[in-house]
Amino acid sequence: MTDAGNPATTAERELILTRLIDAPRENLFRAWTQPELLKQWFAPLPWTTPVAELDVRPGGASLVVMRGPDGNEFPNRGVYLEVVENERLVFTDAYAEAWEPSQKPFMTVILTFEDENGKTRYTARVRHWTVADRETHEKMGFHEGWGRCADQLTALVRKL
Repeated sequence: MTDAGNPATTAERELILTRLIDAPRENLFRAWTQPELLKQWFAPLPWTTPVAELDVRPGGASLVVMRGPDGNEFPNRGVYLEVVENERLVFTDAYAEAWEPSQKPFMTVILTFEDENGKTRYTARVRHWTVADRETHEKMGFHEGWGRCADQLTALVRKL
């Protein structure tokens, strides 16, 4: 809720990263949906992604584990809501698997891959349940972390 007691708008709860990437959108989609590719770029170095289990279909579950330099692991479970090959992926952590609600829903991610002048406009919209969740994600380093991952993603998809 905003101070006036009105529900927060989507824009107030959203973080956006966009890049124009010199690679076909099919390569970006593959990098997001093939576990062995996702593991190569998903976590900002020196972090790693030792586990990526992806059932890429509406209702399919995912488990992506990020490992910090100190060895601590952070599992991220979610469910795909929408899958449009080479165009759009929507997933959320509101569900852990098989429509089982998660302990603490945090975000829904909307990824789009659009042709633009022979390149791909990559947009990641991250919608949070509350303004406080969005602020937490910003403080966690959303812009730097997702930006570094986008750089790693770009380097990978140019080679595919």
